[in-house]
Amino acid sequence: MSPAGDAGGPGTVLARLARPAGERTRLAVVADPHVSTRSEGTSKLFEHTLEHFEAAVADIADRDVDAVLSPGDLTKDGEPWNYEAVDAALADLAAPLFAVPGNHDVPKDGDDHEAPGLGRFADRYTPADPAARGPDGLSYRVRAGDLDVVGLNSAGTAERLTDSHEGHVPEAQREWLADQLATAGPTVVLVHHNLPGITDQLDAHREAVEPDLAEIPAMRDPAPLVETLAEGDADLFLSGHYHLPATAETGGVREIAAPTTCSFPQSYLLCDVTPEGTTVRLVPVADSLGLETAHARRVADSATARGLTGIAAARLAAAPLVDER
Repeated sequence: MSPAGDAGGPGTVLARLARPAGERTRLAVVADPHVSTRSEGTSKLFEHTLEHFEAAVADIADRDVDAVLSPGDLTKDGEPWNYEAVDAALADLAAPLFAVPGNHDVPKDGDDHEAPGLGRFADRYTPADPAARGPDGLSYRVRAGDLDVVGLNSAGTAERLTDSHEGHVPEAQREWLADQLATAGPTVVLVHHNLPGITDQLDAHREAVEPDLAEIPAMRDPAPLVETLAEGDADLFLSGHYHLPATAETGGVREIAAPTTCSFPQSYLLCDVTPEGTTVRLVPVADSLGLETAHARRVADSATARGLTGIAAARLAAAPLVDER
C-alpha cells in the first residue's frame, strides 16, 4: 500500500516528510523558469523557456492546487518584455501565485535594459494586502489552504546586492520572520537562495567528481537565518537557484530545492500536505525526447552545467531522497 498522500499522484515521489502536517493542502512549486522571448541557446534552452513554463502552468491548472509558489528567477534578467510573457502565461491560472524574486529578477549592475521597478514584482506576485508584506515590500506572509507561507526576498533590491548574484536575508527581514513564525501554524518558508546543506552537496560533487564545477553564487552569512528558522520551528524551507531537485537538513531545518522548468530535468514540484505529513512529487513538463535533448545540451554546455546535470540525474535515480514516515 502506498503511504498516505502517494496514491494516484503524478510524477516521481521525491520526498516523504513528517512536516508540515495538517488539513489536506496542495501546493505547486515552479522554480527558475528564466522566461526569455528574445534569446536562444545555453544550457537553459532559452528558446524553449516560455514553452516549458506554459506547459507547467497548463499542467498545474488540472491539479486542483490551493496555490502556486515560485522561488524566483521568473525571467532571464528582469526584462520588461519577459515579465509580460510570464503574466500572459499566468493569465488563465485560477489558483493564486506567490513568488519571491530570484537573482535574475532584480536589477544588477551592467544590465543592458531598464528593469521595471520591484514594486511591479510586488504588485503581480505577492499578496495584494500591503499589511501582509515584510519590511522590504517583497517579503510576505499569506495563507494557502491549511498552511502559512512566508516568502523572503534573498535576491536583493535596486539598493543592495546589485553587484552580485549572491543572496542574503538581512537582519530586519529575519526579525520580521521571527515574528511571523511565532504566530504561525504549519509553515512553509519560500526563498530563492539555498541553505548550506544544499550548497555542501555541490561542494562535495566538485571535490569528488567535477573539479571544474564553478563556485555558484550562494547565500551570504546564512547562519543567522538558519538560527531564526530553527528557533521559530519552521516546518519546511523551499528554494530554487541551483536548478536541481535536492533535499538536506541544515541546523534541523528541512529544505527542499526545486528543479528548474527551463532545462534538465524540466519539472515542477507538487506538494501534498495531509494529517500524516507531506509528499513531494516531481512532475516533468517535457516529454521523453525533450528531457533527453535537454540532458544532452546541458552536459555539453560547460563543466558547471555538466556537474549540475550529474547531480540532478543522481538525485532522480535515488528518489525518494528522504522518507521520514
